[in-house]
Amino acid sequence: MIGIFDSGYGGLTVLKPVMEVLPDYDYVYLGDNARYPYGSNSDENIKVFCEQAVEYLFSRGVTLIIFACNTASSVALRHIQQKYNKDGKKVLGVLIPAAEEAAKGKKIGVVGTKATIRANNYEVEVKKLNPEAKVYSKACPLLVPFIEEGWHAKPEAKSILKKYLRSLKSANIDSLILGCTHYPIMARDFKRYMGKKVRIVESGDVTAVKLKDYLKRHPEIEKQLSREGTRTFLTTDDSNKFKEFAEQQLKMKIKLPEKVVITPTL
Repeated sequence: MIGIFDSGYGGLTVLKPVMEVLPDYDYVYLGDNARYPYGSNSDENIKVFCEQAVEYLFSRGVTLIIFACNTASSVALRHIQQKYNKDGKKVLGVLIPAAEEAAKGKKIGVVGTKATIRANNYEVEVKKLNPEAKVYSKACPLLVPFIEEGWHAKPEAKSILKKYLRSLKSANIDSLILGCTHYPIMARDFKRYMGKKVRIVESGDVTAVKLKDYLKRHPEIEKQLSREGTRTFLTTDDSNKFKEFAEQQLKMKIKLPEKVVITPTL
C-alpha cells in the first residue's frame, strides 16, 4: 500500500491527484489532525510526530509513504529516511518535486508554515537546480487554521492572505511555490491576487507525476504495492469533521475515516 501522511486535511490535495494518475494502487491516508498545525512546533517535536506516524503506517501494512506535509518534508524527511528507508520500505516527500518545477523560473516565491520557511530547504533545492534564481520566502502561519476550520472563504482569511503576499508581489516574482498542502484549497485566491503572470506551483500535481516516474524506475518497490483500488482514511481527531471537509472542500466522496491513536502508550 501507499501511505499519504499529513498533519491534517492538507495532504488530501496530494492524495487526490496521485490517485488520479495512479488509480490502481491501494492507499492509506493518515491525517494527524489532533496535533495540527505542525508548523508551529519545534523541529524536535515535528521529528517525533513524524516517527510516530511512520511507524504506525508501517504497522498497517504500508510500504511506501509520501510525506504530503511540507513541514514534515522540510524538517524531518532526511532524518526519517536515514532511520526508516530499509528492508524495502521507503519514505518520500513533496519538497523536491515542487522545487524542481519552480526552478524553471528566475524569481521564485515560497509560502509555507513557520517551520517550513525556517528550514529554508526550498531555497536550497531551487538554487541547486538554478543557481541564478532569486528566492523570496514568506511564512503564512494563520492560513492553515483558517483552512482546517473551513473559514478560508471568509473575507478575513482573504485579507490576511493579501497581507502575506504583499512583499512577494512587490518583488515581481514569476513563480510561487505553495509550500503547504493546505494552500491549494485557496489556490484561486492566490492566483487572483498574484495575477496571471505568476505561475503557481502546487506540490500535489507535480508529486503525482514524479511518483509515477519513480515507480517505473524502482520496480523493486513497485512490485511490493498492492493493487486492489482500496482507499483507507485515518485521522487522530474527529472522523465526521474529516469526512465533511473532504467532501465539501475537495469534492472527494469517502468512507467515514477511522479515528486512531498513533502516540505510543506507556
